[in-house]
Amino acid sequence: MHTRPHAHSHPRPSEAPMSRQQRDALDALFRSVPRSEVPPAPAEQRAGFAAAITRPGPADVAVRRTVLGGRPALEFEPAGAPARGRLLYLHGGGYVIGSPDTHAGLVGELARRAGLPTTSVDYRLAPEHPFPAALDDGLAAYRELLATGTDPRALALAGDSAGGGLVIATLLAARDAGLPMPAAVAVFSPWVDLAVTGESVRSRKDADPLFVEADLHAYADHYLGADDRTHPLASPLYADLTGLPPLLVQVGTNELLLDDAVRLATRAVAADVEVTLEVGPGLPHVYQHHYGRLDEADAALDRTARFLTDRLDAARSDAVRSDVVG
Repeated sequence: MHTRPHAHSHPRPSEAPMSRQQRDALDALFRSVPRSEVPPAPAEQRAGFAAAITRPGPADVAVRRTVLGGRPALEFEPAGAPARGRLLYLHGGGYVIGSPDTHAGLVGELARRAGLPTTSVDYRLAPEHPFPAALDDGLAAYRELLATGTDPRALALAGDSAGGGLVIATLLAARDAGLPMPAAVAVFSPWVDLAVTGESVRSRKDADPLFVEADLHAYADHYLGADDRTHPLASPLYADLTGLPPLLVQVGTNELLLDDAVRLATRAVAADVEVTLEVGPGLPHVYQHHYGRLDEADAALDRTARFLTDRLDAARSDAVRSDVVG
């Protein structure tokens, strides 16, 4: 088992050509959006986020509405996907905004590249449904997949931003409930410290074109209210991460949550978890959303797809060997 994070500074020349012009254009676009001194109400934030971020899924990925764990969900079925496993995805949005529809492009792209049927869950949002509603929904979805016959060795999880933190929290709750772990987990720019103590929240404030520190506190207030900001199932940075499956963490240097990702990887290593940490220079929060217009986003999704399928293939091989020995 690898117990040291593989910290890569991407792009690599052979995988993702330098695209400073693309990054600069994206940064300028983000900075051109007017900011309000007073945060908008959640309903207004949701509408604005949906208008800004929503992209359709790939043409060769069928999408249908379904229900998982008692919650609405989107099911993504890539054309010709081999029977190698499936993916459960939890979207980002600070636990306040976002949905499977806003993330249909990103999730569909990941499903297509990995060749994995994927379910994206519409977990309940704060402030209408504060902690632990989102966690309960994530765990219910995971439980139902296992209960309906999905072999955990053929299952992977992924998520971005708050959804990345929720993926980790869901697996911790599953572990504590005695459920088996999946084959792998991947998170993009995970928010895992709702106490907002990372040094990058201050040191990267000028580099981050999307967020200021007050945004993070506002989302945490909506989700947690007066609850403890360091509760390990709300802020998995403070949890014992022992027993988690192989973990891929991708983050950009131009984001307040850089240290959330780095500290998560470090704590996972201390818990003897296999970790791959990828830090992309000059890249913003969840830069993977910008596939097709940012070279590093396409390369990151390709690497994530390989990471997940390699672990699923390895788990399947281990299962076959175990069956033969048994």
